[in-house]
Amino acid sequence: MSKQMQILRIKQVQERTGLSKSTIWRLCRKGEFPKSFPIGGSKCTGWLASEIDAFISKSVPVAESAK
Repeated sequence: MSKQMQILRIKQVQERTGLSKSTIWRLCRKGEFPKSFPIGGSKCTGWLASEIDAFISKSVPVAESAK
């Protein structure tokens, strides 16, 4: 599976971003985090790895300029 099509579950998103589950969902509700989508059933949620990586890349310059 190519990196662009890799689907991440919430635990993987937490590990990749360093954010807690509640922070991820809060940012999702505010429209400040990539949108999740249902996978395999109504209880499974995933994110595209490429969108999470883009979110991280976008967030790093903000953190660096805050110093």
